[in-house]
Amino acid sequence: MPETIGVDPEALRADVREKYREVALHPDGEFHFHTGRPLAALLGYPADVVDELPDRAVESFAGVGNPFSVRPLQRGERLVDFGSGGGFDCFVAAQAVGAEGRVVGVDMTPEMLAKSRSTAESLGLGHVEFREGLLEDVPVEGGWADVVISNGVINLCADKAAVFAEAHRILRPGGVLQFADIANGEPLPEAAVCEVDLWTGCIAGGLPVDDWCAAISGAGFDDISVGLGVDAFGGSGGERNARAYDVAAHVFLARRPVTAAGA
Repeated sequence: MPETIGVDPEALRADVREKYREVALHPDGEFHFHTGRPLAALLGYPADVVDELPDRAVESFAGVGNPFSVRPLQRGERLVDFGSGGGFDCFVAAQAVGAEGRVVGVDMTPEMLAKSRSTAESLGLGHVEFREGLLEDVPVEGGWADVVISNGVINLCADKAAVFAEAHRILRPGGVLQFADIANGEPLPEAAVCEVDLWTGCIAGGLPVDDWCAAISGAGFDDISVGLGVDAFGGSGGERNARAYDVAAHVFLARRPVTAAGA
């Protein structure tokens, strides 16, 4: 898989920031994807967990799967969320890891960061923080995390190899990568891969499942497994494009080896 695919990374980031600024400020707006509590229910988040959260913590949720479905979090774990948005997955994780754990969300959109930080403060979650940064250069020290999650965000990054390298870097040996993202069953024409709107529409940045697994493995992860496909776009504004390219969401699970290859 090439390090950069078909689109200018800076133009892509600018468009992503603008689109998700709207999701932060106007979560009831019209988008190509589902959002909020209906989406959390669609993706199988436990109702009792979601119901404990205020609307502000849930309304800007725009993921494509449930990264916790493949492995439950453990008390005391330290977790980093790649592309934390309004903070929903971080707040779910905070309940699971408890006050003895730590949760760090990383995002590049100022309005999402302001929203997630304000919500964490209002909930009194002293073990949750949100940091501004890019997923290709995550502001977390090496070997700090037990778990890295992400939800529908890595597809928005042109240089996926760099993102997975960062996940590997910040995980301790034996740490776990568990993320949800979109996979396309039909190849995209070159013109589509170069269209920013299809990237921000969560179509052009997806990969076939085998290519996702190859990218994960190429960053040094092993024990890779893939969950069943989920129709995350049915009934949304993005359904037509999702159907055209056979797009489904999957949850991926992998582990940073305890010892380096060849050691």
